[in-house]
Amino acid sequence: MKIDGHSVLITGGGGQLASDLDERLRERCRVSAPGRSELDVTDQGALEDAFHRVQPAVVFNCAAFHNLDVCEREEDRSFEVNARAVKQLARLCADAGAQLVHLSTNYVFAGDRQVPYSELDPPGPRSVYAISKLAGEHAALAYCPDALVVRTAGLYGRHGSVSKGGNFVQRMIARARDQGALQVVADQRLSPTYTADLAESLIAAVEANVWGLLHLTNAGDCSWHEFTLAIMVIAGIDIPVEQVQTVRTSSGADRPLNGVLSGERAVEAGLGSVRSWRSALEAYMASAGLTAEASVR
Repeated sequence: MKIDGHSVLITGGGGQLASDLDERLRERCRVSAPGRSELDVTDQGALEDAFHRVQPAVVFNCAAFHNLDVCEREEDRSFEVNARAVKQLARLCADAGAQLVHLSTNYVFAGDRQVPYSELDPPGPRSVYAISKLAGEHAALAYCPDALVVRTAGLYGRHGSVSKGGNFVQRMIARARDQGALQVVADQRLSPTYTADLAESLIAAVEANVWGLLHLTNAGDCSWHEFTLAIMVIAGIDIPVEQVQTVRTSSGADRPLNGVLSGERAVEAGLGSVRSWRSALEAYMASAGLTAEASVR
């Protein structure tokens, strides 16, 4: 469907991805992007009121409880936000004839193999967060059969991540300047994804009538260590970045070592491949004033 002129509801307003979606859609359609204080997705009455007020043709569900280690301690809250709220959203979308676009994660996979994961590969979640997100996927597709569930990875964007004290790029630059050295895991691989690029791809997927499971990330892959090295080079920060191995604490979440997602279905659907993670990182850091050139002006 062409999204122009329609009403769109974006949950999780003010977050990284929600803000980029809002910016790109506001000139094309009527957008409502309430933050958590305005719309608690776990409040069924509030959701019903939002649907009545906005009458959306498309709903982008960007709301999530995604602090992995906190999810381990607050299991009920994790399922309340990441699964039960999705069920209610899916029901409302189905009743209203609205398209649901639900965001999920590469963490639904075990990460114990070497090759990228496709949409056909069986999930193997290993944390409360991952299990709750997989439950949300099932809820979206069960209660809204035409839903689009998009798995992505390593998000960062201009609007940061308030719950985590800024996005990964911002945090690494701040720590590098404060500490003069970094230690970063080198055995976890993923495709870091710029939310501006993801927002464009999500809109394209809706307009191409794609539904079901879809993997969307920036192209290519790297370790968190390699990603950090690239950040330091672009920022012009010359410090030692030590490679370390993943260590799981007794109370911490299990993180997949291979979180790389295959983008073949997106290409087959005519969406094309998203630009490389390195090109996206350079574009983001330039736009955010985080490059070496920006720091000497």
